[in-house]
Amino acid sequence: MLKKGSKLYSILTGTCPKCQEESMYESSQLYHPQKTLKMNEKCSNCGTKYKIEPSFFYGAMYVSYGVGTAFAVAAFVISFLIIGTDLKTSFFAIVGTLIVFMPVIMRLARNIWINFFMSYDPNAGSGIKQDEINPKQ
Repeated sequence: MLKKGSKLYSILTGTCPKCQEESMYESSQLYHPQKTLKMNEKCSNCGTKYKIEPSFFYGAMYVSYGVGTAFAVAAFVISFLIIGTDLKTSFFAIVGTLIVFMPVIMRLARNIWINFFMSYDPNAGSGIKQDEINPKQ
């Protein structure tokens, strides 16, 4: 299920949706505020440009709403239905969950959004040269 070549692999690992060889993000540190959403311009393996157009990832805000709702529902089910806390404590569990998992939610939303528009290509990056990725100015 989580094999290279599936969209789920690219979404959960944050790798290039085209070749799935390189991380789209400059840093693997989720909880560093300046580095959470810093993305590479292009994939160094296949040359895929991540920011397809200006403001491309604004659409990820809608996905983020859905992913955040899923996290909130999970926090409610765990705290209220499984553990058996009262509603007030469940509310604080939901808020705490959303704060703690905010970087995860933001990256997941971006990964899901870009995977709507790109698909895995097993031949991606097979014949690309480094000069095509970083042309000399």
